[in-house]
Amino acid sequence: MSHDLFLAAKAAMAKAHAPYSNFPVGAALRTEDGRIFAGANIEVASYPEGWCAETTALGHYVMAGGGRISEIVVVAERMARITPCGGCRQRLAEFAGPQAKIHLCDDDGIVETVTMGEMLPFGFRGEMLK
Repeated sequence: MSHDLFLAAKAAMAKAHAPYSNFPVGAALRTEDGRIFAGANIEVASYPEGWCAETTALGHYVMAGGGRISEIVVVAERMARITPCGGCRQRLAEFAGPQAKIHLCDDDGIVETVTMGEMLPFGFRGEMLK
């Protein structure tokens, strides 16, 4: 079932705008109700500003009404088993519970699956800020 999510992330990666790093990344999220949101990294001339693939996917997801994220795929053209950066781990944790699956990929598909809780065991939570 997660192969369709991988294909969405890989298709998004093909649309990356990465002229400075030459490091295209794609990400795709699946909500509990089955909707898929994908994104690619987008770099700007004031590199390293810009945004990660996960951030782009989250933007599409929020604009479409959100929901609980159940699965996440991240794929990079030049690096197998890429993981979300620290900032994206926190962004994803905002909308995905600790049991959400994060699928790490190579160019052919998923090679390892971890949970959001394993990826970010001590992330900030909104209730901590009240």
